[in-house]
Amino acid sequence: MTTPTSSRGRRRAPSRIERAAGRAAALQKPRVILALLFLLALTCVMLLDGYLRAEVGGDNRVRTGASASKVPDKILDGGPILTFRGGQATTVSVPSKTIALTFDDGPNPTWTPQVLKILDQYDVPGTFFLVGSMVSRYPSIVKSMVEQGNEVGIHTFTHVDLSYQSDARINREMQQTQLALAGAAGITTTLFRAPYSSETDAIDNYSWPVYEKLGKEGYTSVFVDTDSDDWKKPGVSKIIKWATPKKSKGASVLFHDAGGERSQTIKALPQYIEKMKAKGYTFTTISGVVEKRNAANREAAAASNGTSGTSGTTGTGVTEAGTLTGAAGGSTAGTGTGSQPGGTAPNGENAPNGESGTAPNSGGKGAVTAVRRLQAAHRTATGMTLYEGKALIVAVAIAEWALPVLSYLLLVVGIAVMSRFGMMLLIARRHYRQRNKRRFSWGPEVTRPVSVIVPAYNEKECIANTLESLAQSTHPIEIVVVDDGSTDGTSEIARAAADKLGMSNVRVVRQENAGKPAALNNGVRNASYDIVIMMDGDTVFEPDAVYQLVQPFADPEVGAVAGNAKVGNRNTVIGAWQHIEYVMGFNLDRRMYDLLRCMPTIPGAIGAFRRDAVLQVGGMSEDTLAEDTDITIAMHRAGWRVVYQEHAKAWTEAPGSLKQLWSQRYRWSYGTMQALWKHRKSLTDKGPSGRFGRVGMPLVVLFQIVTPVFAPLIDVFTVYSMIFVDFEAALLAWLAVLGIQLACAAYAFRLDKEQYRYLLMMPLQQLAYRQMMYLVLIHSCITALTGGRLRWQKLKRTGEVGTPAGVSG
Repeated sequence: MTTPTSSRGRRRAPSRIERAAGRAAALQKPRVILALLFLLALTCVMLLDGYLRAEVGGDNRVRTGASASKVPDKILDGGPILTFRGGQATTVSVPSKTIALTFDDGPNPTWTPQVLKILDQYDVPGTFFLVGSMVSRYPSIVKSMVEQGNEVGIHTFTHVDLSYQSDARINREMQQTQLALAGAAGITTTLFRAPYSSETDAIDNYSWPVYEKLGKEGYTSVFVDTDSDDWKKPGVSKIIKWATPKKSKGASVLFHDAGGERSQTIKALPQYIEKMKAKGYTFTTISGVVEKRNAANREAAAASNGTSGTSGTTGTGVTEAGTLTGAAGGSTAGTGTGSQPGGTAPNGENAPNGESGTAPNSGGKGAVTAVRRLQAAHRTATGMTLYEGKALIVAVAIAEWALPVLSYLLLVVGIAVMSRFGMMLLIARRHYRQRNKRRFSWGPEVTRPVSVIVPAYNEKECIANTLESLAQSTHPIEIVVVDDGSTDGTSEIARAAADKLGMSNVRVVRQENAGKPAALNNGVRNASYDIVIMMDGDTVFEPDAVYQLVQPFADPEVGAVAGNAKVGNRNTVIGAWQHIEYVMGFNLDRRMYDLLRCMPTIPGAIGAFRRDAVLQVGGMSEDTLAEDTDITIAMHRAGWRVVYQEHAKAWTEAPGSLKQLWSQRYRWSYGTMQALWKHRKSLTDKGPSGRFGRVGMPLVVLFQIVTPVFAPLIDVFTVYSMIFVDFEAALLAWLAVLGIQLACAAYAFRLDKEQYRYLLMMPLQQLAYRQMMYLVLIHSCITALTGGRLRWQKLKRTGEVGTPAGVSG
């Protein structure tokens, strides 16, 4: 804010209004930032939730028929556990009479707890290959899973086929899942199973580089050699049959605890466990398989050397197991970077979830050690990995809570929007038919002169056109131009225009700059007649506008009349958008409020009042920035009736730039909130004066504040659905809503006899203009909630709106 300089060149202190303007301007930037941060947070929540809810489908291969020429034959013909000890690919088979139960695609809040209950009931461990997005959504299930003694592995974060992905995407999928595990259970893991994988002989030239990459980073890739195919839902008996290994072979058996409806799996699992135990099979985890195979190798080596060895000895056997599950480079303490499994490597008592290095012994310590051997692939999450994991879980919890709430709000907003459209159409039709009957009359014709008050501040571009339009009035008037301290010669231009037009009924009153309410009050005091017309200095009236506007005063109950404001500069994109809004929103709304007898606002561009009624309520108040809304509500509370006169038309110059439009609508929105808060006691007013509080106040709050504030949810959820759910269905839904709005707008245009060609701009209006209006209202709400005050903002005028005859339709 610059300090004004007097004509003598000396700097003078800024006025009260200028100081207030400076303070308001200083406060607006933080509030804009706050509004943008709010929208950014909402967007992030939606994107996070959409990312987490990527659908997990059936476990069938995405790519089939690819060559495997680059895959070593020993891998294709090997066991289901693939490691890269010393940089060399090695497979491990499951020992005979041994089953490693593995479960894919979880956790799921419905099926996984049931699977865990069955495993606990039969004292059987399992290895769960978890989808990271599901882990972050259901961390408590994963924590219980690990505490129960089961082993977990990575099944990527979004269940994506990694053979299609870049190295960066692969790293991200692995790292994000590790963070989810760290946040949920305080661990990371070295086990990995690729989505859509099956037996090792299905590895091809596309997927092999992925396994090589992950193997060198310390991961053990796990496949299956017996698949229950339970995702096909073939029936309990077939699931059990297909999951049973041939003869007495050991197997890595695949079931699913998520990814679809798994009731058949739940029924089959206990029967399968009982059947296999009856055949002499034992159950273990993938780490248990590795330990068992290493023990067998040690015994074989000992026998060939003529010595005895047991699985409980230390030394070579431990090295084999540890190397297998924590391959080169992957068992070091993790920092949360890259895709390596982070955490503390199993090393005796320092790794409670890892291999202890000692054989089970009697008592509790032996039981703990046995569990550690079954969970040897686990690493204790430490450092940033742990903290980032917990932050991820918290963020997901917020998203999981916020989305249902937003969904309910969306339902409420949708119902409110559609109800508003329905009310407007039905009541507007009734209003139109009632007011356009041949026999309709307000009463005896009003022919007496009235006063027209024109507040003007730096209106040199428009004031001449305004006076020229009033010179053509078919009703007798006096014109009071109140120059509110203009610095551009507005008063001189007004006098010159009046002289040129031969208008002897024009008086120009000058005052120091005090704001529009003060200028209007000055005009009311200087008015000679009992009816005063208030208009803006940039507005032009049609010749019969004043006549039409004053006719409702034939009814002694009418204290104020709202006219029909039209956008004059409608041949630009921004002008056309505002034209649609004026016709569809403002005028349809006013028809509805008129019949409900709770008109909230008389437009500043064209409105009429009984002078005594204005003085009765204390004149135009400076308490709010929406003095027109303020005085309209005050008129209601004083017992006067406020009506809408559609035939009284005035043409106003709408803002010509987005910046000016933002300033104007921001002031309107904030001023309306101020006026509603000021008159909040109308809710308890009795009799006719309380009608606005009982009917109008709730409608205005619902339709002009609450619904518009949350209306962006419709667009946000539309985009969300297009990206994450069903693009075609979401697009059709959006087009259906647009069609309803277009029908309402077309009806409004018909009532106002407007040209339909402007409706071609409506789809673009919905995509751009409406979003801006949402931001304006959110900005206003934040300003109101933070206790800020906003100055009255002068818009730049061009004077392009001439006399009514010159306005293009």
